Amino acid sequence: MKNFESFLAPQLDEYLDYRQSLGYRIDISRHHLQIFDQYLRKTNAQWDSFQPFFFLDMRANLVNESRSINRIISSVRVFFQFLLRREHVTENPLQDIPALKENNIVPYVFSPAQIDQLLAAASQSIEKSKRYFLARFGKYVALVLLARCGMRISEPLGLMKQHYRRDDGTLYIEKTKFKKQRIIPVPKSAMTEIENYLSVRSSLLPNDQNPYLLANKDHKPFIDQQIRFFFHNALKAIGLDQARKVIGNLNVRQPTPHALRHSFAVNTLIQIKERGGSPQHALPVLAAYMGHSEYKHTSVYLRVADAISRDRLVDFALWKRRKE
Repeated sequence: MKNFESFLAPQLDEYLDYRQSLGYRIDISRHHLQIFDQYLRKTNAQWDSFQPFFFLDMRANLVNESRSINRIISSVRVFFQFLLRREHVTENPLQDIPALKENNIVPYVFSPAQIDQLLAAASQSIEKSKRYFLARFGKYVALVLLARCGMRISEPLGLMKQHYRRDDGTLYIEKTKFKKQRIIPVPKSAMTEIENYLSVRSSLLPNDQNPYLLANKDHKPFIDQQIRFFFHNALKAIGLDQARKVIGNLNVRQPTPHALRHSFAVNTLIQIKERGGSPQHALPVLAAYMGHSEYKHTSVYLRVADAISRDRLVDFALWKRRKE
């Protein structure tokens, strides 16, 4: 199946290949550029169509909310910078198109009790049959690592067997976002689940050759969509599968697997505060543990933790708007 079908298909494919060769993930860019490609075909656009008003019309025809539209326009703008370097165009027609005003984002944060309920529901969904038991068990352990270690969804899926170090209870995470590598200690609860999973896997698959810590079929890892599907089934089981909410200019996000990462950070800071410690002083350690490239990404969680502890997430949204 072709990614693109407009007259710009060769250049769009070349651009994605270029981005991928630099080590970037291209799935989001591909999706945004496919939307652009569809609009090109719909309007029978050619090279001489690329004036600023063309992209303003395109933006007006998008039915997404402002935040998504801004991301699409940004992806197309970067693509045209590529065309400019390749001398296909003489200027970037999107360079002066301003961003639309966006709603303030309020993250979904699971409480510790909700996380326990979610993991319990996921555990109970594991089928007691040889055919599906191991696969379900692997997906469950992936959710445990998201919830108990604050990992990104791609990180547990990319772990190899040798990345789990039983003797010192750590996981080595490589080839992660921003090309950062790190070694993290594994909480006892998560380590117990890993050990149980590996023991069952060894029993069911005595000749197992899959190099991944969490094994899918055909010597491959799980893909993120499998984990998302498993996550949402558990979410439905505990009655938390809710849609995103827009309240005034606030965009309250729906629960997602990535919300477990946010929740890990926020709940860690809240627990430190409840024990009489300093969440501010803990930020550098938390940033390193979560693999953040910049300290500012972790400091946002401090504001979320403070807002949640005072039941005032609206305060967080207002603070974020002032920062912008």
